[in-house]
Amino acid sequence: MAEVTISTASLDLLLKTPDEVLAWVESLPEEVRAEVSPDWLARVRTTPAGDPWSLQFTIIERATGLTVGGCGFKGPPDADGMVELAYGIDPAHQCRGFATEATRGLVGFAFASDRVQVVRAHTKPGNGPSQRVLTKCGFRQVGEVIDPEDGLVIRWEQPREEVDSVKRYV
Repeated sequence: MAEVTISTASLDLLLKTPDEVLAWVESLPEEVRAEVSPDWLARVRTTPAGDPWSLQFTIIERATGLTVGGCGFKGPPDADGMVELAYGIDPAHQCRGFATEATRGLVGFAFASDRVQVVRAHTKPGNGPSQRVLTKCGFRQVGEVIDPEDGLVIRWEQPREEVDSVKRYV
């Protein structure tokens, strides 16, 4: 299967294999690993290599070749054309715009698919930095919901019709 890479102005989002994703999860500190979705992990275990909707991307700063974080979708678009994204930047690389740039790359990738009508994200209440990333990327806060795994979260969405051009993200 062909390698999947999403390139942005200064980043490459490189799709991991299922084995790489599972090894990464195992490498996490126990308290962080406990927050990883069991449903997502089960899907990763049965997902073939090359599936950008269910596997994680490594975020690489092109200028240095350093891995600065990870991002991805929580699954394929649903029947209504909704896909949810998630991202995380390693502490040593935060506050440099990587989360914003990676999120824009994921949104552009999602809307390049005719299957996607809405891109969604969730933040925990009080997570100002993540909320600023989503605001900068054109997401709108649509309310609070109870996530079965994360509890109370703030839901953010960006409908396709609000995107001027897919090219603005890549």
